[in-house]
Amino acid sequence: MSTPPGDTHVIGPANVTALFGSGVPASVQIVGYETTPGEGPAALRVASEGRVERVPLLAGETLAYTLGERHCAGTTEDGVHEACGNKDAPYCDDHTSMWPCARCVGNCAMPLESCHEEHAIYLAAFAPDTFKVGVTRSWRLDTRLREQGADRAAHIRTVEDGKRARQIEYGIAEEIPDRVRVPTKIRGLAEHVDDDAWESLVAAYDPIERFNFDYGLAFDARPVAETMATGTVLGTKGRVLALERGGTTYAVDMRNLVGYDVTEGASDRNRQSSLSAF
Repeated sequence: MSTPPGDTHVIGPANVTALFGSGVPASVQIVGYETTPGEGPAALRVASEGRVERVPLLAGETLAYTLGERHCAGTTEDGVHEACGNKDAPYCDDHTSMWPCARCVGNCAMPLESCHEEHAIYLAAFAPDTFKVGVTRSWRLDTRLREQGADRAAHIRTVEDGKRARQIEYGIAEEIPDRVRVPTKIRGLAEHVDDDAWESLVAAYDPIERFNFDYGLAFDARPVAETMATGTVLGTKGRVLALERGGTTYAVDMRNLVGYDVTEGASDRNRQSSLSAF
């Protein structure tokens, strides 16, 4: 896949002055990522000396981070980062929070305010023929599908609250999985959705609305799965970052970058490079 046209801008620790002010911070850590923020492109979130900034992942820009040691990403609140030296990554036990809805099957007392909002049940397709069922608050449906990097989707039910949505999802999940792992999504990046299989699935649910997403990415061959942060940004699809380096396209699960300290300079890994290489 060729590099997108346009100006190339280098983003790396050597020019974090633009992000953090005068003077290069002693250390920079990747502490998070944003897949589909309300405004602007997807981004990495980097922290130094307690301050957090977004690094937009714009197609055509050159990312130039060399990965160092990885440890807990700590916590971030209101743009302030609290570092943590524990070795567990991306988060240690002290900084791991459990989303109460993650394994809910509709047998709860709806403890969250969001549980009482209107919910949508949907089917999502990931090329070539991986499908899942899911739920989200109705107003977040489009955003939720893009966060997952879905290729296609169908809104099949609208219900009054999260509890009822989870009950319906749990029933459908006996036939259709409710989770798709990122490696599975990466394996399908150079594929197209199997139209016959998708239409056969959706036809049984009389969908309210259909979605067909375009992330601006087209691959001649399956990208190589890798954990790296150096190369030309091709774009993002959900939490998968596509980079081109040395004529090869790589697919990076951005969650796998969280917790890494990043620096300028040559790396022992031959797919990494210092900023001077660009």
